[in-house]
Amino acid sequence: MNNNSTQAKSPKGIQKTGLKGMFRSLESYNFRLFFMGQSVSLIGTWIQRIAMPWLVYDLTHSVFLLGLIGFTGQLPVFLLGPFAGVLTDRWNKQRLLLFTQTLAMAQALAIAVLIFLGIIHVWMLVILSIMLGCITAFDGPARQSFLLEMISKKDDLGNAIALNSTMVNSARLIGPSIAGILIASTGEGMCFLINGISYLVVIASLLRMRLPSRTEKPKQRQFLSSFKEGFAYTFGFAPIKAVILLLALMSLMGMPYTVLMPVFAKEIFHGGSHTFGFLMGASGLGALSGALYLASRKNVVGLERLIPMASALFGSGLIAFSFSRYLPLSLFLLVFTGLGMMMQMASSNSIIQTIVDDDKRGRVMSFYTMALMGTTPFGSLLAGSLAKWIGAPNTLIIGGASCVVGAIVFTRNLPKLKSQIRPIYIQQGIMESPIDIIEE
Repeated sequence: MNNNSTQAKSPKGIQKTGLKGMFRSLESYNFRLFFMGQSVSLIGTWIQRIAMPWLVYDLTHSVFLLGLIGFTGQLPVFLLGPFAGVLTDRWNKQRLLLFTQTLAMAQALAIAVLIFLGIIHVWMLVILSIMLGCITAFDGPARQSFLLEMISKKDDLGNAIALNSTMVNSARLIGPSIAGILIASTGEGMCFLINGISYLVVIASLLRMRLPSRTEKPKQRQFLSSFKEGFAYTFGFAPIKAVILLLALMSLMGMPYTVLMPVFAKEIFHGGSHTFGFLMGASGLGALSGALYLASRKNVVGLERLIPMASALFGSGLIAFSFSRYLPLSLFLLVFTGLGMMMQMASSNSIIQTIVDDDKRGRVMSFYTMALMGTTPFGSLLAGSLAKWIGAPNTLIIGGASCVVGAIVFTRNLPKLKSQIRPIYIQQGIMESPIDIIEE
């Protein structure tokens, strides 16, 4: 299933180790620029992600509308994602990202202006959330597949994915704390304004990249044929199919827990925006720890075993958190919840990007983005609806149990999946022999 045999691989014996090995992908100039630009921009993104549900809940005091905003904001990823993947494989990814980042900046600034003018209403947030969802549908697969073009050696792809996750979760740790302070001191409008301005940094980093001239691609097939080819490839190869389906289950049933955090902050822990920030920050701390661990690994061998373990940890963490009424204990449990969530997502990303054919990377990563973000709107709507009838804690129990069951099913199929992945690892030089999987 894989045509990447021509890619050069570094001998395992000379791979960098220790702290230098953990950051080895930053030796690539373009990825270093991207990393620095995104490190700033993502802090703004997480500030907005905290401000949005808090603004909605403050305006409406409705758990259902919290879920509705999450639904409308990410539904376009589900509807447009696969088609965006076809276009990503055809278009210049650097230009596409410049376009999506500029539009995302405009969306954030528009919300800020509406808040400052005092004319913000929930229906406006719905429209602007849909706009951001359409942007994300194209931005997600372009960003994921662009990673390979930014690094000098494909050997560093797994490390780049892990460092990208580290960057996201560092921002996730910092952003909520800043958002809590800003909401309490200046209001939600400043959160959206800061996010809008932060996009200028990543836009500047994209403009400064030095990318090799693009070789002329062979004549493209018709759009529908390209889509069918990408779909058949993604769901016809068992390892990619299994990883994406488990990720979709977690996104549908588990990851919408963030939508319910304002409810836990206000109704269960009787706190305010600071409590909300602490809850999200604790999850971010766990996710950051998981990303750093993955960055320290020398390659992707063994990640297929880590995926179900991380899924089970995530689900178990949600279940335990749902029973806690003591804030320090809840923060402790959310650290492990975030740890499991990040290791599952980043490990899935690393394996898929390693075994996928380069000419289908954009299409496959669009299904990855669809599984990661496209199913979340349905989960957000489901979580909001369930929480209205059975309460937020019981909703999390159902979501966590679903993730644990998914992990069990994945584990039962693991021997078959490993037997199909192993030849690709050997072909690419990642493994010298099948025994390496056991040693890792």
